[in-house]
Amino acid sequence: MRLYSYWRSSAAYRVRIALNLKQIEYQLVPVNLTADAHRSDEYLDSNPQGLVPALEHDGVVFSQSLSIIEYLDSVAAKPLMLPRNPVARAHVAAMAQAIACDIHPLNNLRVTNYLKLELGQGPSAVQGWYSHWIEQGFTALETWAETYSEKRRYLYGDSVSLADVCLVPQVYNARRFDISLDAFPNLVAIDSHLQSLPEVIAAAPDRQADAG
Repeated sequence: MRLYSYWRSSAAYRVRIALNLKQIEYQLVPVNLTADAHRSDEYLDSNPQGLVPALEHDGVVFSQSLSIIEYLDSVAAKPLMLPRNPVARAHVAAMAQAIACDIHPLNNLRVTNYLKLELGQGPSAVQGWYSHWIEQGFTALETWAETYSEKRRYLYGDSVSLADVCLVPQVYNARRFDISLDAFPNLVAIDSHLQSLPEVIAAAPDRQADAG
């Protein structure tokens, strides 16, 4: 497997965690977003959206982090990122999508760059935008964690899932942008446990070959 990744991409971070948890060996292919490497003709030919991550396996290129991780479940079942139980699967998918579809896209680099460069918003306005969507999304996740987390080790039940794989990068981003997490003790506790796992540690942005 070849993973096209950028060290600070939250979506790529998710896939690195999943690959590590499943103990799947892969070759990391850095794609420098700041140098527009994702806009090269070669990369667009294989991934028309021009985003990271992309995963190449057996000559097929897969895009979109949640779809990639779902594919990985079919390749290596342990640990399952999406539970087989229909109720558990639906709850886990909802929490993962709340992060990947509702929080992350609004705080993505291309969105914050558009706010700054195209709409002329200053640092305080961009920070306010970022804080608003993190806090709104984390408020719902905090409630879900209170309801579904058994021991404040994982977002759902007492085993790792797609929801956790999405949470770790989003908490990393919140801390990176100095967002207070005081109102989210369940999320902080869950993230703290996840950050103790060697597979999660190895996936951290500052441990990637292209970090800098």
